[in-house]
Amino acid sequence: MALFALPIGLPEPDPVAHRVALEHITELCVVVSLMGAGLAINRRAGMRAWSTTWRLLGLAMPLTVAGVAVAAALLLGWPAGAALLLGAVLAPTDPVLASDVHVGEPVDAENADDEVRFALTSEAGLNDGLAFPIVYAAAVAVAGGTGWLGEWALMDVLYRTAAGIVSGLLIGWLLGRLFFRAPSSGLRLSERRDGFVALAATFLSYGVTELVHGYGFIAVFVTACAIRRAEHGHGYNNVLHGFVEQIERLFTAWLLLLLGGFVAVGGLSGLTWRGAAVALLLLLVIRPLTGWLAQLRGPAGPRERLVISFFGIRGIGSLFYLTYALGQAGFGVPAEELWAVTGFTVVASVVLHGLTATPVMRRVDALRDRAETSSPAAQPAP
Repeated sequence: MALFALPIGLPEPDPVAHRVALEHITELCVVVSLMGAGLAINRRAGMRAWSTTWRLLGLAMPLTVAGVAVAAALLLGWPAGAALLLGAVLAPTDPVLASDVHVGEPVDAENADDEVRFALTSEAGLNDGLAFPIVYAAAVAVAGGTGWLGEWALMDVLYRTAAGIVSGLLIGWLLGRLFFRAPSSGLRLSERRDGFVALAATFLSYGVTELVHGYGFIAVFVTACAIRRAEHGHGYNNVLHGFVEQIERLFTAWLLLLLGGFVAVGGLSGLTWRGAAVALLLLLVIRPLTGWLAQLRGPAGPRERLVISFFGIRGIGSLFYLTYALGQAGFGVPAEELWAVTGFTVVASVVLHGLTATPVMRRVDALRDRAETSSPAAQPAP
């Protein structure tokens, strides 16, 4: 914001005028970050091991969409299609920002990820793709009628989600065999230790899945998890993850610079107090409440549930979905107003969660270490 406020003639970042370019930039950043998130997760997938994740995806996310849509309809007076779109745009949590609340580098131990970091990382890795059906529903809902519901449920919900999962599993399995178990050492890419191969894996998974009309975001994350499972403790996983993380940080810094410029040149001029209220309701009430309710009787303890519920970080994924949706249909609301509410939400999330992530996670880690030290199992035998 400070840079763009200087009188040095920088071009104004206009997401409406440069919608197509911004769509591809944010799309690229998200798919790269999804590969990194999948490679970093140490816990094997399963119904019980990923219980918190399934709760956040199956309960917290749809409740968040509904809560934001109702708030937009009541406070802003937006039509149903635009209100549903805002819910879909702001529902996904971000796999890019606030690394303090995400899992770190790949390690050998499968139980190395604490429940808070694992839940937030796995949730962000999957809900970026699961927002697509809601975006499609908002786009066709503006035309009115209900004749689209059957095709939407079969194609946009069932087929494209299943295609993303299956494609990701197959490509991840094939790449895992190629990386670690190819019969010839010349084909075994893990022997060469080239990190940029992670980008090839990302684009291959995303491109093939999009060609068969599946959700590429889901496929990339599933591919990364499948590659990791091929040789869980192999050092090449760290090489791949390290390279992807550097690329992700470059894109994130660039996009945050543009977001600051958007605010500095008046991008929030279309924001009203009602729009700001919707954003703050999401960050301070809707997400914490739905996240807490979704985790009741789950594996996370009360303190962990509170932290997981609060850190529903919004970021690059929301910017992508808005640019994508505005290229699909008109929603009866000026694009500048949609951008003002979304941009303010992301900025508020960056500030709020960015300032609190480090101290909160340090406190959580300290309390966990203290509990583990004082537990009877940790006491030395007499």
